Amino acid sequence: MTPIDTERSITVTVNGVPRGARVPVRRLLSDALRHDLGLTGTHVGCEHGVCGACTVLVDGTPVRSCLVLAVQVDGAAVTTVEGLARADDDGGQVLHPVQEAFRECHALQCGFCTPGFLVTIAAGLEARNLSTEITEEEVDELVGGNLCRCTGYANIKKAVRHAADTMRRNGAELPLGNSAPLHEQGPR
Repeated sequence: MTPIDTERSITVTVNGVPRGARVPVRRLLSDALRHDLGLTGTHVGCEHGVCGACTVLVDGTPVRSCLVLAVQVDGAAVTTVEGLARADDDGGQVLHPVQEAFRECHALQCGFCTPGFLVTIAAGLEARNLSTEITEEEVDELVGGNLCRCTGYANIKKAVRHAADTMRRNGAELPLGNSAPLHEQGPR
């Protein structure tokens, strides 16, 4: 009888940077990001995949990182909220249009749910046809999978419309995962 491995080495490209870690085989992706890789922007709210606070992109698709084992993303590209902002040529930062819209529209209260909203909305807007204005149904769909216990969603929806308009006017200048992120080193 062969012994069962309780740990496994994984390699994941996180926010454009190849990262390796040795993780317990039952470690959740959310915990691996936070504890093993030091990326604390991904929040864990419900641990049941309901609230959306832990949403990250795996190969461009939004997933609830509290429902995915870290070993399941071995070899994948993962984008967290830390990977949305990009370094500019002067060493500063350029916020993703969704991040900028959340700031301008005051679309956050306590901020706990914000990373999940930002990642989900950014992916959704970048996947849609930017030549047309966003509909209210599309806005509702983009925010519908995330829960916010502090707001009435009005400013979050306003931020989605603002970001969509900005991206439509300027084009999606900041595609996810294509340039070096501002926070690529790990812990902040």
